[in-house]
Amino acid sequence: PVGYSIRSVENDIWWYHHELSRHAAEALLLSNGSDGSYLLRNSNEGPSCFALSVRAKDSVKHFHVRRVDQAYVFGFNQFPSLQEFVNHFANQPLVGSDTGTLIALKAPYPWRVEEPSIYESVRVHTAIQTGRTESDLVADAPSLGTKEGYLVKQGAVVKNWKQRWFTLQRHELKYFKDKMFEEPIRILDLRDCSAVQFDYSQDRVNCFCLVFPDRTFYLCAKTGVEADEWIKFLRWKLAQNRKGK
Repeated sequence: PVGYSIRSVENDIWWYHHELSRHAAEALLLSNGSDGSYLLRNSNEGPSCFALSVRAKDSVKHFHVRRVDQAYVFGFNQFPSLQEFVNHFANQPLVGSDTGTLIALKAPYPWRVEEPSIYESVRVHTAIQTGRTESDLVADAPSLGTKEGYLVKQGAVVKNWKQRWFTLQRHELKYFKDKMFEEPIRILDLRDCSAVQFDYSQDRVNCFCLVFPDRTFYLCAKTGVEADEWIKFLRWKLAQNRKGK
């Protein structure tokens, strides 16, 4: 039937995320999941189509799941009931993609989860000007959403690592030789950035990368918390830029 969903048949699949989009699934698994984390969500290909999203190191793979009558088809396997399909995942099966990557399905990602809070308490809130409306807001006005700090950056040609001072204002991520310098070495326009994610390919901890059309920039923070803050902030900036398009 039209509008059919797994939820209407079985309420106990706690890793079924309903209408979660492909991009939201990738963001969720890359931010909070681990290698082998997976979730099930609706696919936009039809009411009997679903997608299994699986984290494979620093990327997310997506696989088709189809319902045919009461059976569920996943890869070369057909499961006669929903319960048998669910039970299959308790065995931590391996799934292979077109690229030859084998991924162990280790940890289902629950749809109800306590996400780490990135909110802060309001201590000061006052209007600088009064009588203005939403139409007075200017999109490219200086944003309150700014961040700065030291990060260690990998060189483009010589792959050595050097500490640089980074500032993030509006859609510009600048890095300087040091905090004292006024002229930046380079200005990165985040409107050209396609992704920000944790990176495990480097022989360092607390690393993340910014993907641009012509180059991927690898950066490391001092702590995991600091790296997490930069990633969340940069992703928020990217989301704001996309909304503005």
